[in-house]
Amino acid sequence: MSVAVVTGARSDRGTVRENNEDSGYSGRRLALVADGVGGNAAGEVASGLVIRTLQPLDDQPVQGGPEEVLGDAVRRAQRALSDHAAAHPATAGMATTLTALLVTDHDLVLAHVGDSRAYLRPSGGDLRQVTRDDTYVQLLVDAGHITEDQAETHPMRHVITGSLSADDANTAPALTHHPARAGDRWLLCSDGLSGVLTTETIQWVMDQEPASWPCAARLVELALRAGATDNVTAVVVDVVREGCVLPFPPRLVGAAAATWTGPDPYDDVV
Repeated sequence: MSVAVVTGARSDRGTVRENNEDSGYSGRRLALVADGVGGNAAGEVASGLVIRTLQPLDDQPVQGGPEEVLGDAVRRAQRALSDHAAAHPATAGMATTLTALLVTDHDLVLAHVGDSRAYLRPSGGDLRQVTRDDTYVQLLVDAGHITEDQAETHPMRHVITGSLSADDANTAPALTHHPARAGDRWLLCSDGLSGVLTTETIQWVMDQEPASWPCAARLVELALRAGATDNVTAVVVDVVREGCVLPFPPRLVGAAAATWTGPDPYDDVV
């Protein structure tokens, strides 16, 4: 059985930050979240550039292996970072996380680097984190030095060990292959969301909200109510049977949408 996806995205700068360095995209076959690395130059430029470089994948048929297609696109995005920094020295050192999901007729591929996350809530099942955080505290957990619970409050929990950087064109994201089953729901999010909402809360929202865009909006709203000081981005992906009508058009959010001057396709959504 062939499948399609229905996607929705929402992003907010949070309760403290003056600008939004997150970027996201919810498309017909593609979902993306990128979080500009804090403390580096032009994090919003890095995340927006990577998202806009990958976005054309949504309009192209997947020819060949989807892992190769997505991997090649990520390498193009990384070169775009390096080229931009070479032309604009003020952005030298810019970097971003990336979590990308590309869906074919029967399966999907994830590309991941950094501490943004992908979660899967199988139809009728429990939510689980699919990606592995590229962080210092995850290394400590893997080595048995601290527990998962201790990692949540560790003072160095925001230190990442991997990103797409203008200074390093050789970073290879983790690429994983997954079946695409109708009824499954995926969440891609920045750490501004996963850092303040528990897995139980995320699961509850994903079970209660039937449509992808309201689900993404509700998750971001709850993160803000929880006092999220970081930028917050959520992209929800519902796997459906081929032929289902897509109620929302593709959408850029966050820094990637900063230069968009057209109408917001979600203005009429209550």
